[in-house]
Amino acid sequence: MTEELNPFKIAQMQLEKAVDILGIEPEVHDILKEPLKIVQVRIPIKMDDGSTKTFTGFRVQHNDARGPTKGGIRFHPDETIDTVKALSSWMTWKCSVVGIPYGGGKGGIICNPKELSETELERLSRGYIRALAQVISPLKDVPAPDVYTTPQIMAWMMDEYSRIVGYNAPGVITGKPIPVGGSLGRGSATAQGAVFCIREAAKLLSMDLAKSTAVVQGFGNAGFHAARLLNEMGVKIIAVSDSKGGIYNTEGLDPMAVFEHKANTRSVSDFPGAMNISNADILEVECDILIPAALENQITGANAENIKAKIVAEVANGPVTPDADLVFEKKGIYDIPDFLCNAGGVTVSYFEWVQNQTGLYWPETEVFEKLDKIMTESFYAVNNTASEKEIYSRTAAYVVAVSRVVEAMRLRGWF
Repeated sequence: MTEELNPFKIAQMQLEKAVDILGIEPEVHDILKEPLKIVQVRIPIKMDDGSTKTFTGFRVQHNDARGPTKGGIRFHPDETIDTVKALSSWMTWKCSVVGIPYGGGKGGIICNPKELSETELERLSRGYIRALAQVISPLKDVPAPDVYTTPQIMAWMMDEYSRIVGYNAPGVITGKPIPVGGSLGRGSATAQGAVFCIREAAKLLSMDLAKSTAVVQGFGNAGFHAARLLNEMGVKIIAVSDSKGGIYNTEGLDPMAVFEHKANTRSVSDFPGAMNISNADILEVECDILIPAALENQITGANAENIKAKIVAEVANGPVTPDADLVFEKKGIYDIPDFLCNAGGVTVSYFEWVQNQTGLYWPETEVFEKLDKIMTESFYAVNNTASEKEIYSRTAAYVVAVSRVVEAMRLRGWF
């Protein structure tokens, strides 16, 4: 990865804009620009063939001024410490911008889960928790699923932590299956939160969603549910993609049919009636709503001029780089920044944690009613700040989030 696309450098650049606007003192900025704690572990795992392989894992806790750190665990062959550091800082701002009492954390293991058997994956998941049991807890740091991790992996991790502490501790991790303390609605929460934001952005732009088109890059869990939910609102989904390629049909795609095709073939490519298209080209398809829901750094200064959407809803973490932001601002594209747009997941994770702590569980309708209220209020807090200060939406989201974290640090006597 080139230095200009280093995700942690990008996160620091984005923070600096808010720091300048808020007039934050250098010593306070110094606390915010680096994580408070970085843990790297080596995890030896017995493989199915009898050999032992050692994996490298990370856990980064960026800031806990507003509460326990919170953030996902990625299993990815290209995982880096800078990616985890960036994601942990974005989690701090994500939790803050939607007003939930968490700080930011993130974790990961350098591995390719597609090359591991289920038993190897379970041993690796449990090994990660054994290595980090001293730095996580329901009141200290609460992990969750992320790229290539699943509710089943969360269940193994929760069980391993419970074994270590000697009692059932469902609140140590979120994104679990329903029978072991998961929350109803968690599976589609990230997408649902994004759709609530898209709904409000469309109102501001006087856009009729029932006459709109959308493109989704990244047809994983969040991307699929975003496409499904928008389609149910009348939005025509004209292109989607996954890691192996994309498909395009101006007449529209049925997200459920594409999902079934992918389940059978392991890719959306070659979907009947659609034209195959690359992951790069799909971003440049003319549409009303563009949803980058894959990985970071997908829209840069090199391709931002070619983006033809009215709304860009960042369901992925860090899909738009700072130089692309400048282009979007010049072109008048309404961008819903990642740590606002995709905060539905962590918000419902917070609901799951609350339910685990109290032992009272809510129906899905109540979960989504609470989520709608939080996402809508947060959307307008950011939009109104952007209008009042005449700044771009991402910078406005940082201003809202950073000011809340700084206030918590001040009240706690950190400076």
